[in-house]
Amino acid sequence: HFGWLVFGGVSGYVIVSGLTQPSSPRPGISLTTSLPSLVSSAVAAEATPATATKAPVWELRDADGKMVKSSEFDGKVVLLNFWATWCPPCKVEIAGFVELQKKYGERGLVVVGVSVDEEGPAVLKPFIKQLRMNYPVVMADAKIVQDFGGIEILPTTFIIDRNGNVITGYAGFIPKETFETEITPLL
Repeated sequence: HFGWLVFGGVSGYVIVSGLTQPSSPRPGISLTTSLPSLVSSAVAAEATPATATKAPVWELRDADGKMVKSSEFDGKVVLLNFWATWCPPCKVEIAGFVELQKKYGERGLVVVGVSVDEEGPAVLKPFIKQLRMNYPVVMADAKIVQDFGGIEILPTTFIIDRNGNVITGYAGFIPKETFETEITPLL
């Protein structure tokens, strides 16, 4: 249990230079923890190794109970998406992630879904099948939430470059086109 208190308002933030900045309102589900402060650059193309922040290392189980490690994605561009089955904006984003994985997977993109559903595999397996999620989905624990600075809004997504640096982070619903613009220079 990590004590999610859900049912917040509609708000969004973009992380800029490690600070949270209000952006135009974006649909999202507010949570009670602080917004992540791992990101050192708001624009993937402007990130440099001197300012980049290494992504936390993690090990989590997927819906089948198999251990998945962040090191399995070394050398890939990773979209790490925190979401839940009960989150409407998350469902919309997932459809875009499925398309991005199809389009850019062979070029080195890996979308990784991090479900915060406390019910685990019982809710995840049918959801993954229903939405035809074509990328790895793991179950969050308190450690990954803490390691990524705490999650205030669902969905929250981090873009991690091929060197394992967190480049950009978004809280709230973000259109697929925005992610595509961010990841293509990294591929």
